[in-house]
Amino acid sequence: MPVHYQLGAREGAEHVVLITLDRPEAKNACDLEHFHQLAEAWKRFAADDDAWVAIFTGVGRAFMSGADLKTYVPEITALAKQIKAGEVDSVNGYSLSDGYDAVLRGSKIYKPIIAAINGPCVAGGMEMLGGVDIRVASEHATFGVLEPARGLFAGGGTTVRLPRQIPYAQAMEVLLCADRFDAQRVYEMGLLNAVVSEDALLDKAFEYAARIIKNAPLAVQATKRSALEGLKVDIREAYKIEARISQEIFATEDAKEGPRAFAEKRQPQWSGR
Repeated sequence: MPVHYQLGAREGAEHVVLITLDRPEAKNACDLEHFHQLAEAWKRFAADDDAWVAIFTGVGRAFMSGADLKTYVPEITALAKQIKAGEVDSVNGYSLSDGYDAVLRGSKIYKPIIAAINGPCVAGGMEMLGGVDIRVASEHATFGVLEPARGLFAGGGTTVRLPRQIPYAQAMEVLLCADRFDAQRVYEMGLLNAVVSEDALLDKAFEYAARIIKNAPLAVQATKRSALEGLKVDIREAYKIEARISQEIFATEDAKEGPRAFAEKRQPQWSGR
Protein backbone atom coordinates (compact mmCIF):
# COMPACT_ATOMS: atom_id res chain seq x y z
CA MET A 1 0.00 0.00 0.00
CA PRO A 2 1.22 3.53 -0.73
CA VAL A 3 0.20 4.62 2.79
CA HIS A 4 0.40 2.42 5.90
CA TYR A 5 -2.10 2.72 8.75
CA GLN A 6 -0.95 0.99 11.95
CA LEU A 7 -3.06 1.31 15.08
CA GLY A 8 -1.22 0.31 18.25
CA ALA A 9 2.12 0.10 16.47
CA ARG A 10 3.91 0.04 19.85
CA GLU A 11 3.18 -1.56 23.19
CA GLY A 12 1.38 0.86 25.47
CA ALA A 13 0.25 2.94 22.50
CA GLU A 14 -3.01 1.16 21.71
CA HIS A 15 -4.76 4.43 20.90
CA VAL A 16 -1.96 5.80 18.70
CA VAL A 17 -2.01 5.25 14.93
CA LEU A 18 1.17 5.50 12.87
CA ILE A 19 0.45 6.74 9.33
CA THR A 20 3.40 6.31 6.98
CA LEU A 21 3.82 7.63 3.44
CA ASP A 22 5.67 4.95 1.45
CA ARG A 23 7.24 6.18 -1.77
CA PRO A 24 10.94 6.43 -0.97
CA GLU A 25 12.00 6.07 -4.62
CA ALA A 26 10.49 9.55 -5.21
CA LYS A 27 11.46 11.02 -1.82
CA ASN A 28 7.82 10.59 -0.85
CA ALA A 29 6.56 12.98 -3.50
CA CYS A 30 2.90 12.25 -4.19
CA ASP A 31 1.22 11.29 -7.42
CA LEU A 32 -2.56 11.01 -7.77
CA GLU A 33 -2.67 7.58 -6.13
CA HIS A 34 -0.57 8.60 -3.13
CA PHE A 35 -2.58 11.77 -2.52
CA HIS A 36 -5.75 9.66 -2.68
CA GLN A 37 -4.48 7.02 -0.28
CA LEU A 38 -3.23 9.63 2.17
CA ALA A 39 -6.58 11.44 2.09
CA GLU A 40 -8.30 8.11 2.77
CA ALA A 41 -5.98 7.46 5.72
CA TRP A 42 -6.98 10.75 7.33
CA LYS A 43 -10.66 9.95 6.83
CA ARG A 44 -10.09 6.56 8.46
CA PHE A 45 -8.31 8.20 11.40
CA ALA A 46 -11.11 10.72 11.89
CA ALA A 47 -13.71 7.93 11.99
CA ASP A 48 -11.68 5.45 14.10
CA ASP A 49 -12.92 5.65 17.70
CA ASP A 50 -9.93 3.64 18.93
CA ALA A 51 -7.44 6.08 17.38
CA TRP A 52 -6.96 9.08 19.68
CA VAL A 53 -3.68 10.43 18.27
CA ALA A 54 -1.92 10.06 14.91
CA ILE A 55 1.79 10.17 14.13
CA PHE A 56 2.64 10.88 10.50
CA THR A 57 6.02 10.13 8.93
CA GLY A 58 7.64 8.98 5.69
CA VAL A 59 9.53 5.85 4.68
CA GLY A 60 13.26 6.15 4.14
CA ARG A 61 15.13 9.45 4.46
CA ALA A 62 12.36 11.75 3.25
CA PHE A 63 9.29 13.06 5.06
CA MET A 64 7.22 14.42 2.17
CA SER A 65 8.36 16.22 -0.95
CA GLY A 66 4.96 17.44 -2.05
CA ALA A 67 3.44 16.87 -5.47
CA ASP A 68 5.43 14.79 -7.94
CA LEU A 69 6.87 17.22 -10.50
CA LYS A 70 7.16 14.45 -13.11
CA THR A 71 3.59 13.15 -12.94
CA TYR A 72 1.09 14.99 -10.75
CA VAL A 73 2.04 18.58 -11.61
CA PRO A 74 2.06 18.08 -15.43
CA GLU A 75 -1.34 16.38 -15.17
CA ILE A 76 -2.76 19.31 -13.22
CA THR A 77 -1.19 22.11 -15.27
CA ALA A 78 -2.44 20.49 -18.49
CA LEU A 79 -5.99 20.92 -17.19
CA ALA A 80 -5.46 24.19 -15.32
CA LYS A 81 -7.83 26.28 -17.44
CA GLN A 82 -10.62 23.71 -17.23
CA ILE A 83 -10.09 23.36 -13.48
CA LYS A 84 -10.24 27.14 -13.02
CA ALA A 85 -13.46 27.26 -15.04
CA GLY A 86 -14.99 24.54 -12.86
CA GLU A 87 -15.24 22.16 -15.80
CA VAL A 88 -13.02 19.48 -14.23
CA ASP A 89 -13.08 18.11 -10.69
CA SER A 90 -11.18 14.86 -11.21
CA VAL A 91 -8.15 13.53 -13.09
CA ASN A 92 -7.88 9.91 -14.19
CA GLY A 93 -10.61 8.96 -11.76
CA TYR A 94 -9.06 10.74 -8.75
CA SER A 95 -10.80 13.71 -7.12
CA LEU A 96 -8.89 16.99 -7.17
CA SER A 97 -9.88 17.43 -3.52
CA ASP A 98 -7.63 14.49 -2.59
CA GLY A 99 -4.56 16.72 -2.68
CA TYR A 100 -6.12 19.23 -0.28
CA ASP A 101 -7.45 16.51 2.01
CA ALA A 102 -4.08 14.75 2.04
CA VAL A 103 -2.24 17.81 3.41
CA LEU A 104 -5.09 18.66 5.79
CA ARG A 105 -6.04 21.98 4.21
CA GLY A 106 -9.31 22.99 5.82
CA SER A 107 -9.16 19.87 8.00
CA LYS A 108 -11.80 19.36 10.66
CA ILE A 109 -9.91 16.52 12.31
CA TYR A 110 -9.84 17.57 15.95
CA LYS A 111 -7.82 14.60 17.14
CA PRO A 112 -4.16 15.53 17.74
CA ILE A 113 -1.68 14.85 14.93
CA ILE A 114 2.08 14.62 15.42
CA ALA A 115 4.62 14.89 12.59
CA ALA A 116 7.85 12.86 12.78
CA ILE A 117 9.95 14.60 10.14
CA ASN A 118 12.67 12.20 9.05
CA GLY A 119 14.08 14.05 6.04
CA PRO A 120 13.21 16.66 3.42
CA CYS A 121 9.95 18.43 4.25
CA VAL A 122 9.37 20.68 1.28
CA ALA A 123 6.51 21.98 -0.88
CA GLY A 124 3.52 19.78 0.05
CA GLY A 125 5.48 18.58 3.06
CA MET A 126 5.36 22.12 4.42
CA GLU A 127 1.65 22.20 3.69
CA MET A 128 1.26 19.01 5.70
CA LEU A 129 3.39 20.47 8.50
CA GLY A 130 1.07 23.45 8.83
CA GLY A 131 -1.90 21.15 9.41
CA VAL A 132 -0.46 19.12 12.30
CA ASP A 133 -0.24 20.01 15.97
CA ILE A 134 3.14 18.83 17.25
CA ARG A 135 6.27 18.63 15.09
CA VAL A 136 9.43 16.61 15.83
CA ALA A 137 12.31 16.62 13.34
CA SER A 138 15.53 14.69 12.94
CA GLU A 139 18.75 16.68 12.81
CA HIS A 140 19.21 16.15 9.06
CA ALA A 141 15.65 17.21 8.10
CA THR A 142 15.35 20.16 5.74
CA PHE A 143 12.44 22.48 5.07
CA GLY A 144 11.35 24.79 2.29
CA VAL A 145 8.52 26.29 0.30
CA LEU A 146 10.08 25.59 -3.09
CA GLU A 147 7.10 26.21 -5.37
CA PRO A 148 8.12 29.74 -6.53
CA ALA A 149 11.45 28.32 -7.77
CA ARG A 150 9.44 26.05 -10.10
CA GLY A 151 6.96 28.69 -11.23
CA LEU A 152 4.29 27.12 -9.04
CA PHE A 153 2.19 28.18 -6.05
CA ALA A 154 1.88 26.63 -2.58
CA GLY A 155 -1.91 26.33 -2.71
CA GLY A 156 -2.36 23.65 -0.06
CA GLY A 157 -2.49 26.00 2.91
CA THR A 158 1.09 27.19 3.42
CA THR A 159 0.58 30.85 2.47
CA VAL A 160 -2.35 31.00 4.89
CA ARG A 161 -0.99 28.98 7.81
CA LEU A 162 2.68 29.95 7.96
CA PRO A 163 2.19 33.70 8.70
CA ARG A 164 -0.22 32.68 11.46
CA GLN A 165 2.15 30.18 13.05
CA ILE A 166 5.49 32.00 13.12
CA PRO A 167 6.52 35.70 13.05
CA TYR A 168 5.57 37.44 9.81
CA ALA A 169 9.09 38.40 8.69
CA GLN A 170 10.37 34.86 9.12
CA ALA A 171 7.32 33.42 7.37
CA MET A 172 7.87 35.72 4.40
CA GLU A 173 11.53 34.75 4.18
CA VAL A 174 10.48 31.11 3.89
CA LEU A 175 7.66 31.85 1.43
CA LEU A 176 9.43 34.29 -0.90
CA CYS A 177 13.03 33.09 -1.05
CA ALA A 178 12.20 29.45 -1.86
CA ASP A 179 15.32 28.36 0.02
CA ARG A 180 15.96 25.23 2.05
CA PHE A 181 16.34 25.67 5.80
CA ASP A 182 17.88 23.23 8.26
CA ALA A 183 16.01 21.82 11.24
CA GLN A 184 17.74 23.98 13.83
CA ARG A 185 16.83 27.19 11.98
CA VAL A 186 13.22 26.12 11.63
CA TYR A 187 13.13 25.18 15.32
CA GLU A 188 14.37 28.67 16.18
CA MET A 189 11.57 30.12 14.05
CA GLY A 190 9.11 28.32 16.31
CA LEU A 191 7.75 25.88 13.74
CA LEU A 192 9.08 22.75 15.51
CA ASN A 193 8.66 21.37 19.02
CA ALA A 194 11.91 19.39 19.09
CA VAL A 195 14.94 18.41 17.02
CA VAL A 196 16.44 15.01 17.85
CA SER A 197 18.79 12.43 16.38
CA GLU A 198 17.46 10.22 13.61
CA ASP A 199 17.45 7.18 15.90
CA ALA A 200 15.37 9.01 18.52
CA LEU A 201 12.78 10.49 16.14
CA LEU A 202 9.90 8.03 16.48
CA ASP A 203 10.62 7.54 20.18
CA LYS A 204 10.16 11.27 20.69
CA ALA A 205 6.96 11.31 18.64
CA PHE A 206 5.52 8.41 20.63
CA GLU A 207 6.58 10.17 23.83
CA TYR A 208 4.44 13.16 22.88
CA ALA A 209 1.59 10.80 21.97
CA ALA A 210 1.83 9.06 25.36
CA ARG A 211 1.58 12.42 27.12
CA ILE A 212 -1.59 13.17 25.16
CA ILE A 213 -3.42 9.83 25.44
CA LYS A 214 -3.25 9.83 29.24
CA ASN A 215 -5.81 12.63 29.03
CA ALA A 216 -9.52 12.28 28.29
CA PRO A 217 -9.93 11.96 24.50
CA LEU A 218 -13.07 14.08 24.21
CA ALA A 219 -11.52 16.85 26.30
CA VAL A 220 -8.38 16.79 24.16
CA GLN A 221 -10.35 16.93 20.92
CA ALA A 222 -12.54 19.72 22.26
CA THR A 223 -9.47 21.70 23.24
CA LYS A 224 -8.02 21.44 19.73
CA ARG A 225 -11.40 22.30 18.20
CA SER A 226 -11.73 25.41 20.36
CA ALA A 227 -8.22 26.56 19.44
CA LEU A 228 -8.70 26.05 15.69
CA GLU A 229 -12.21 27.45 15.50
CA GLY A 230 -11.22 30.41 17.65
CA LEU A 231 -8.46 31.35 15.23
CA LYS A 232 -11.03 31.84 12.47
CA VAL A 233 -13.03 34.55 14.22
CA ASP A 234 -12.57 37.63 16.39
CA ILE A 235 -11.87 37.19 20.09
CA ARG A 236 -15.45 37.81 21.25
CA GLU A 237 -16.80 35.11 18.97
CA ALA A 238 -13.92 32.84 20.02
CA TYR A 239 -15.02 33.13 23.65
CA LYS A 240 -18.55 32.10 22.63
CA ILE A 241 -17.17 29.05 20.82
CA GLU A 242 -15.08 28.16 23.87
CA ALA A 243 -18.09 28.49 26.20
CA ARG A 244 -20.25 26.28 23.97
CA ILE A 245 -17.59 23.57 23.75
CA SER A 246 -16.99 23.79 27.50
CA GLN A 247 -20.66 23.05 28.16
CA GLU A 248 -20.47 20.01 25.89
CA ILE A 249 -17.48 18.55 27.74
CA PHE A 250 -18.86 19.16 31.24
CA ALA A 251 -21.87 17.03 30.23
CA THR A 252 -19.75 13.96 29.37
CA GLU A 253 -19.17 10.82 31.42
CA ASP A 254 -15.42 11.49 31.34
CA ALA A 255 -16.03 14.82 33.09
CA LYS A 256 -17.48 12.81 35.99
CA GLU A 257 -14.79 10.14 35.89
CA GLY A 258 -11.83 12.55 36.07
CA PRO A 259 -12.74 14.21 39.40
CA ARG A 260 -13.93 10.86 40.81
CA ALA A 261 -10.60 9.22 39.99
CA PHE A 262 -8.75 12.16 41.56
CA ALA A 263 -10.77 11.83 44.79
CA GLU A 264 -10.17 8.07 44.87
CA LYS A 265 -6.44 8.50 44.15
CA ARG A 266 -6.43 6.25 41.09
CA GLN A 267 -5.85 6.57 37.35
CA PRO A 268 -8.99 7.55 35.42
CA GLN A 269 -10.58 5.09 33.04
CA TRP A 270 -11.71 7.12 30.06
CA SER A 271 -14.78 5.94 28.16
CA GLY A 272 -14.78 8.62 25.47
CA ARG A 273 -18.40 9.40 26.32
